[in-house]
Amino acid sequence: MYEIVKLQNGLRLISEHIPHVRSVSVGLWIGTGSMHEHPKENGLSHFLEHMLFKGTERRSARDIAESMDAIGGQINAFTSKECTCFYAKVIDEHLNVALDVLSDLALNATLTEAELNKERGVILEEIAMLEDAPEDLVHDLLLETVFQGNPLAQPILGRSTGIAAYTRDDLYKYRAAHYRPNNCVVSIAGNFPKDALSDLVEKYLGGWKSAEPPTLPEAAACFHADHIARTKDIEQIHLCLGFPGVPLGSDDVYPMSILNNLFGGGMSSRLFQRIREELGMAYSVYSYPTTYPGCGLFTMYAGTSMQHVEMVLDQLHREAMRLMADGIRPEEFDMAREQLKGSIILGLESSSSRMSNIGRSLLLLGRVRTEEQVLAAIAKVTPDDVMRIAGETLLKPHGVSVVGREAERMPLEWLKG
Repeated sequence: MYEIVKLQNGLRLISEHIPHVRSVSVGLWIGTGSMHEHPKENGLSHFLEHMLFKGTERRSARDIAESMDAIGGQINAFTSKECTCFYAKVIDEHLNVALDVLSDLALNATLTEAELNKERGVILEEIAMLEDAPEDLVHDLLLETVFQGNPLAQPILGRSTGIAAYTRDDLYKYRAAHYRPNNCVVSIAGNFPKDALSDLVEKYLGGWKSAEPPTLPEAAACFHADHIARTKDIEQIHLCLGFPGVPLGSDDVYPMSILNNLFGGGMSSRLFQRIREELGMAYSVYSYPTTYPGCGLFTMYAGTSMQHVEMVLDQLHREAMRLMADGIRPEEFDMAREQLKGSIILGLESSSSRMSNIGRSLLLLGRVRTEEQVLAAIAKVTPDDVMRIAGETLLKPHGVSVVGREAERMPLEWLKG
């Protein structure tokens, strides 16, 4: 069972004690990502995440790495559209070291000009690398077109022109505005001294001062049924179809997940069996749901040759319509529901996954559901619930993104189905 404590400076601490393990995972979750950036700030969340590892008032970049290597620990970070997370995993006796290093990054990073210019080059290479990865690029382009006008359309990495122009002052101002204790959750899962945990976190993060929250960009309409194409001189055509999904925190996330499992979420799914196994027209074909605050997306993806692209697009649409016409077989529903239960239970077997689950939930939703509550909610889902979600998703106008040779010449009637 987890416990929540609020420090005097507004920082929220959530913890789950797991006494039978020898590890402990710590996450510092900041409520800022690309969806919180104004267009002139796009990419600063990710840029700042990189820069915090480049040195603090007490530690050089090498010292940060050696602090964790010396105790056999792991440290890393990531930026998403909704948040930024710095996390560490250590054996239980070194929890204080993990908190010391993570708090040092968040509070004391120096953001020097020399390191900024070096890291700018790294991020520009990261953006260029995405352009050379068409399967990744086509998903980014889909978000750009279906969420146009909404901050969710902005790429997490930012754009090359912005990254090339940002200054040290831009990073300082962005950190001051968004890195606030009342915009942060510390999550800890594993073996730790329960009675002393709040005091330990207070020692390292209690002096962090709150500031006035910034003005965030306005969120426009969530979904546009539009299309986008990018020509690349590559062998395959990469396709994404994007349908309106369910937003973060909705109870419909469970029937949506079951729908995904049976439709395109695994090797036994309808898309995989039809397009890859029966027709042999794609190596990679799948679907997945994504949830964001206020918005959701259901995506189908396929990578195929130019000679098969019309047939593959046709089959993606036909499988959706066949599901709506024929419904769901009882054994198909049961398998998809068990698959969801298994993925949740197996996904929470480590201290790091449990830390991530409770930290992200508290930051983005303000609440955490226990494993028992989640499994009970899944058990209540019926085939009718799944068919309702399928109708609210697959029968709606959809967006399309295409990357490949002559992608921009593909007829619109193919794409729209």
